[in-house]
Amino acid sequence: MSSDPVALKRAAAAKALDYVQPGMKLGLGTGSTAEIFLEQLSPRVRGGLDVIGVPTSEKTAAKARALGISLAALDDLAPLDLTIDGADESDRELTLIKGGGGALLREKIVAASSRRMVVIADETKLVARLGKFPLPVEVLEFGHKTTAARIAAATRALGYADVAITLRSRDGAVVKSDSGNVIYDCAFGAITSASKLAQALADIPGVVEHGLFLGLATTLLIAHPGEVEVIERGK
Repeated sequence: MSSDPVALKRAAAAKALDYVQPGMKLGLGTGSTAEIFLEQLSPRVRGGLDVIGVPTSEKTAAKARALGISLAALDDLAPLDLTIDGADESDRELTLIKGGGGALLREKIVAASSRRMVVIADETKLVARLGKFPLPVEVLEFGHKTTAARIAAATRALGYADVAITLRSRDGAVVKSDSGNVIYDCAFGAITSASKLAQALADIPGVVEHGLFLGLATTLLIAHPGEVEVIERGK
């Protein structure tokens, strides 16, 4: 297997197909690796595999429709059998940072509505400690600068003294999630306790959701050159 990141993502996505069974209700993630999974799922659907998906973003919905994958609303399908999604970072305890693609809120809702969550990633996403990738925090647009100040104050109290908190923008325009919220990318450096940080962020008025996924992923598929490592939560 090549060490090319795209080839590794393909390998992880191909391994994830082993977890998909006929009749399943699937959560469909967002991001480049999740899109590769959709591309690999599509031929099986055309070949008769009976599955139905819930997309975690409008982008994923459009991609799935173009590939002929049937979709339905979460409220009509939950609980889901399985969600397959990528991650920006994961440790070996399957605590994740997600939201680089801007879909963290819907991704977390779908994951929480699933009996199982399989995460697919290349080996660069597996880390000893979370935090090199800035943590996305989705914030209500109303008063968002004051919310960002509260994020800085609350995390400073936890010992994160020099956090760079950056409003996400692209081509000079503020990025908004599919739910109409803005996103702040918070560079904490090494995260010493994901659970304490998650609770502190959740307690802040104006914070809609954060990209720390705790206790949601059940299986992590990490593609290395030559193999896909399977890491199960609690093992």
